[in-house]
Amino acid sequence: MPMLKRDYKQEYKTQVARGEHEDRMERQRARRKLDKQGVSRKGKDVAHVVALSKGGSNKDGTRLQSPSKNRSFKRNPDGSMK
Repeated sequence: MPMLKRDYKQEYKTQVARGEHEDRMERQRARRKLDKQGVSRKGKDVAHVVALSKGGSNKDGTRLQSPSKNRSFKRNPDGSMK
């Protein structure tokens, strides 16, 4: 498998166009805050209390969650998200 270089400038433009940039920055701020407090994030994700995809906002706060819990949602029988 060849080593591929990521086009960070293009990723940034895409995030801004989708309106994701501010959300990503808020997660990064939350990570830095936890690091300053000495909280171990090893093996954990910084997650929003109410997922952004579920209408949450950065004002709802963040918490540490396991990656499998943070990256999955309950699904309907047809596979769509609840």
